[in-house]
Amino acid sequence: MKRLYIDLEVCDKCEECRIACDYFYHPQNNGVTSLREYATFATICRHCEEAPCVNSCYHDALERASDGHLKRYKMRCTSCKSCTVACPFGIIFTDFIPYLDSKCDYCLGLTGKLPKCAVNCPEKAVEIKEVEEDIANNIYFVGEHLAVRTLKWSREDIQVKKK
Repeated sequence: MKRLYIDLEVCDKCEECRIACDYFYHPQNNGVTSLREYATFATICRHCEEAPCVNSCYHDALERASDGHLKRYKMRCTSCKSCTVACPFGIIFTDFIPYLDSKCDYCLGLTGKLPKCAVNCPEKAVEIKEVEEDIANNIYFVGEHLAVRTLKWSREDIQVKKK
């Protein structure tokens, strides 16, 4: 099955994302921002037990979803950036939390052509392709339609061996 594939190791090389988006309901939308947020929260976020970012949000816009990942309610978020300041690991980037944002729909209804994000990415960090989950090469499936290449954070990677 073909998936939307995003390489987060390459995606942040542009100073400003110039990728166009085919999102049907908001043609002005840059869906890559929400796609990067979702991929980062799923793979790089430390999933802190006490979650200072969640606790710092005055509007209850952040919460831990049932799968353990962070979820941001975009209609509650006022873009105050308190979560960005509170995150001790710098995972919540300021460009992830604009006041108005739309969600990437993976261009599921698009047939016969590639989505604009895959065609317009100057770094080729976004593609539609057949891909297998490959932990050795840092490729992870996030949900049904997304594959992410990144160095995934894991609690087990940092456990200090007791003597």
